[in-house]
Parts: sequence; structure tokens; C-alpha cells
Amino acid sequence: MRLRLPQERPSRPPIGYKLAHPVLSHDGTRTGFAGVSIGGALPYGFLDDAHCVYGRRHRPPAPRCDCGFYCLHDRDEALALACATEYRRAVLLEVGVLGAYIRFERGMRYARQRVREVRVGACACGRASAGFVDAGWGRPGWRVLSAACAGCAVGRAGAGFAPRTVLGFAEFVRLGGGRVRVVNGAGGAEVAGAGASYERPVDGATASTVPELVAEASLLQVRLDWLQGQLARLTGKAPDVGEGGGGAEAR
Repeated sequence: MRLRLPQERPSRPPIGYKLAHPVLSHDGTRTGFAGVSIGGALPYGFLDDAHCVYGRRHRPPAPRCDCGFYCLHDRDEALALACATEYRRAVLLEVGVLGAYIRFERGMRYARQRVREVRVGACACGRASAGFVDAGWGRPGWRVLSAACAGCAVGRAGAGFAPRTVLGFAEFVRLGGGRVRVVNGAGGAEVAGAGASYERPVDGATASTVPELVAEASLLQVRLDWLQGQLARLTGKAPDVGEGGGGAEAR
């Protein structure tokens, strides 16, 4: 006789926590996340199904395989992982566990998930983040993003990065096509606490609060400066300088 684990039938989806890297597709039209462990080669969306990383045809989470999404029960345990050097620029996800799952002592392995919340740390310079920028590395077909303040985002664009690699939080959610809250933490890896929230409503409109508008305006200025610089480079003329603002200098 083979013993079987008891089956759970929760009234609502279980909640878990995990680290991930925000990603942007190579054509700049989609956003998602890449895991920090074995599944990092297969980026996933805000609502997605797990696939076996070994190419087998069974449905995750197979009992005799390592496939499936992973999460931890406790938020503090996930934050503790962010102390590792290779995970310092990762974000903390709160996910809803959907479909079949296998429960372990510290977490779960499961078939389907919905990302509910993204908690972002401070910029590498220590200031509050205003959006995502190209992290300088990625996966085939995907650029990995990291959080940055408006000032560092300007420097990123000035260093030759395309403007589509500078994304405000609201734009990141819009391109992901889901309903996700992005919480901008005060600083460091421990991002729990008060912060600006960004959510894509059902009708597709962008939330409008003062912190969000300031962040979005800063990143729009980054794109404008980059476009003016490119125009000046192609035409050989310095861009016009309007009242109260300036353009990139022709090089």
C-alpha cells in the first residue's frame, strides 16, 4: 500500500513570496519576470503556467521532477535571500498559488501563479527608485531590468541605452497586461513599508497620484532628452531650448 499525502481544498488561493528579476522583451512590447534559480531561463508573465525546464511532457509540479513555480510561505525568508550578492537587484513578488501544488515545510511548488504585488528596493545610489532601467544583462529575447532613480535613469539614457529600456512602474504594469501593484520601498533590500503604489485598473487607465506623476514625468523627460540627442546627432544641429527646459547637446 502506498501512502498519499492529504489533499487540501483551500477556500482561496494560498499566498507565497519569491524573488525575481523584472524583464522586458527584446522588442519592448512585453514585460514579465525571470526566476533567480533553476527556472530563470524561462521568463513568465503576470499570470502564467509553469513548464518543465527539462522539456518533459508531464504537467508541473510532477512528484518525481523539480519542475514548477516555487515560492516561500514567509516574506522575511524571501527578503533574507535578497542579501545574497547575486540577488541584490531582484524584486520581491507576492504571488497567488493557483492549480495543483505540493506543500513543503518552507514553501510550495505549483502549476500556475498570479503575481499580485511587486516590491521594489532603492536605486543602487541609495535614492528612491522612479522606474526600471536596463540592468546590462539578460536572457535570450529578454533584457533584465533593475530599479533606478530618475537621476540614474538620465545617466543610463545618456550612456546610449534606448529609451524603451527606461520604464516607469505604471508602464511596466501596462506592458505586462495584468493587474499588479508595484510598491516602491524606502531603500535597500527590505522594501516592506510605506511607498507609492502603482496598479493597472481594469479599464487600462493609469493610476494618478502625485508620487506616480512625478516619477512618470521624470522618465518621460529621460526619453525626450534621448530623442533630442539622437536628432541632434543625425542633423548636426543643436536642439532648441524651450523656456524652463533644456535639450541634449549635440555631440
